[in-house]
Amino acid sequence: MEHEDPRNGESSHRSSKKPKISSKFILESEIRDEFSHHQPRVARINNGSFGSCPGSVLAAQRQWQLRFLRQPDTFYFNTLRNGIIASRKILKDFINADHVDEVSLVDNATTAAAIVLQQIGRSFAEGKFQKNDTVLMLHCAFQAVKKSIQAYVSRAGGSVIEVRLPFPVNSEEEIISEFKKSIEKGKSNLRKIRLAIIDHITSMPSVVIPVKELVRICRAEGIEQVFVDAAHAIGSVKVDVKEVGADFYVSNLHKWFFCPPSVAFLYCKKSNISSDVHHPVVSHEYGNGLPIESSWIGTRDYSSQLVVPAVLEFVNLFEGGIDGIMKRNHDEVVKMGNMLAESWGTNLGSPPEMCAAMIMVGLPSRLSLNNEDDAARLRSHLRDCYEVEVPIFYQVSKDGEEGVRDKDGFITGYVRISHQVYNTLEDYEKLRDAINRLVEDGKTCKMLCIE
Repeated sequence: MEHEDPRNGESSHRSSKKPKISSKFILESEIRDEFSHHQPRVARINNGSFGSCPGSVLAAQRQWQLRFLRQPDTFYFNTLRNGIIASRKILKDFINADHVDEVSLVDNATTAAAIVLQQIGRSFAEGKFQKNDTVLMLHCAFQAVKKSIQAYVSRAGGSVIEVRLPFPVNSEEEIISEFKKSIEKGKSNLRKIRLAIIDHITSMPSVVIPVKELVRICRAEGIEQVFVDAAHAIGSVKVDVKEVGADFYVSNLHKWFFCPPSVAFLYCKKSNISSDVHHPVVSHEYGNGLPIESSWIGTRDYSSQLVVPAVLEFVNLFEGGIDGIMKRNHDEVVKMGNMLAESWGTNLGSPPEMCAAMIMVGLPSRLSLNNEDDAARLRSHLRDCYEVEVPIFYQVSKDGEEGVRDKDGFITGYVRISHQVYNTLEDYEKLRDAINRLVEDGKTCKMLCIE
């Protein structure tokens, strides 16, 4: 490759060596020790929101922090850049990118969305795109992404088309069909779709999206740029950016990949477009390419970006490494989801093959969950009174459409349960019994007190 910047490390044609998977696998007691800093007695089945970091990785992070605090100048001039490069090299191999300079480390998926959407907004503002050209996104996209579109695209004259996805969902074909309909709508009146934003795994409700097929459709329809928001992906599903084929792909490392908060990788496929993306915080490295811009945005704690080698050592203590963890989490969350649905007489929000390490489970209709306030009230009640932490999703009914029923009425609420290596059967039994107790006592969401 021409004109490689030495600040990106070795030539992209060399590959970093991956640590070997341990021949002595981690014991359940050792897993408990790694997460002993978690609050005792809390059924923490919400890994999807904030992730989790094992003690050994926290110890590695502390060492990086101390190295900076002991001698900041030496750390800045001699240590920081090489440490970040080491993490980027590991991730480059992990996600099957072609070049290390296609991989940047940023704070989170929200930062990555700002990077991509600022570039789109500039194109509108500079007249490269026509007013009312559009951005396509899923209706259940993360709220921060919607706000970024409002801030950078709508204000510059762009329009937005939302793909309304069905839920509960029964097949990938249902999603593909709605996506195609929205593309047709977006291209009406001679408009061009300048960017498609596709979730790899939606947050609420949580569903694995057929992202490779949707990207392929975008290419066939002439959509110029594709950004995959895969906040929940790395560590819960296989990530191969070349197979996906998007221009931009982001995934948080602190959700399912055991990094401390907060850090994400942003993959930018090598192209003319990638040279026009910049970190939203402008510092000394502006104009030297996004990976280098992102590696220094002023004095701050960079330790979460530096512990990727320690994370790889941790996951390779498990049988099968990260692939083994992903399979274990998927199998267990499906098992727990089925246990809850059977106990409550309800349903799963998607077939098992359309979930990763999170799954949606219908709540009994007798709880009368009728709006977002009810969902928030139930979540707080479970936290305060039962020591259960789990997100609650309110399913808005569509005009003329009947939802899923249990024996007492329509199911309007779902829990999103996660499974990570520290979870136990007792966590899910605690949730099961709490909901059953509320139903047996005749409680509805509006009757619940919030402490």
